[in-house]
Amino acid sequence: MIITEPGIYDLTDAEYHADKNVPGGSLSSSGARTILKSPALYQWERQHPVYKDVYDVGHAVHAKVLGVGLDTVEIPTDTLAANGATSTKAAKDFIAQARAEGKVPLKADVIAEINTMAESVLSHPLARALLERPGRSEASLFAPDPETGVWLRARIDRLPDAHPAGRTIAVDLKTGRSADPAEFKRSAADYGYDLQAEWYQAVLRQVRGDDDTAFVFIVVESAAPHLVSVIELGGTFPQIGRDRMRRAIDTFHHCRETGEWPGYDPVVHYVEPPRYYEIQNEEPAA
Repeated sequence: MIITEPGIYDLTDAEYHADKNVPGGSLSSSGARTILKSPALYQWERQHPVYKDVYDVGHAVHAKVLGVGLDTVEIPTDTLAANGATSTKAAKDFIAQARAEGKVPLKADVIAEINTMAESVLSHPLARALLERPGRSEASLFAPDPETGVWLRARIDRLPDAHPAGRTIAVDLKTGRSADPAEFKRSAADYGYDLQAEWYQAVLRQVRGDDDTAFVFIVVESAAPHLVSVIELGGTFPQIGRDRMRRAIDTFHHCRETGEWPGYDPVVHYVEPPRYYEIQNEEPAA
């Protein structure tokens, strides 16, 4: 499928991330976050894609909660080492074959944990209400940036149908160590979730014309009892996200036009200790 018009498209997870549908390629929010670190890093990762096992649990929880996505397959117990590790040739061969088929291979105990995490999400009244609204799961959106013409893409976990008299609340499902809202704000800053939230809303408005949008994160903890929270970024997060989005798109456009993807500036970088490190090492009061 070749995409030349803004819209919402039915793509598999693999097709979306392969980025072969838009002539010349497109930019995602995760790519934008990488390019803000270093255009050279972005270009390297784009040319050398690597699948990371750390994504497996998140993909499996998404599929269980949303009903779409990568299929999970259990690694047979008899292929595992005596200590339960996947270090045997039989286990490695099974895992490689499963990945080649577009599946997520996991051990039985991990699958059981994922099922419990999904149940926690769906038993949370607000999370369930947001996920059960009429709409689409894993919706792939594509639209050109009005200023540069760079094609942008976004894959929204749960996109509700447009409502002429109401707000469109798009949903992103995340797994993590903590769903505590007080801790999540630091994760949002560390991982650039502000950029993601603004990116998805901007692409949605460009594609469907929704003029009143919001973006919330449903966060479920990876450890029992798998607590859940629903979080929207406020304060200065939205403006910071919009500023970072603009900077990332402009950087991508400039790099593609010039063919230059620079790394860190070739100068001596002078750094000072972060405040938390200074506090940790303060002399105790006499």
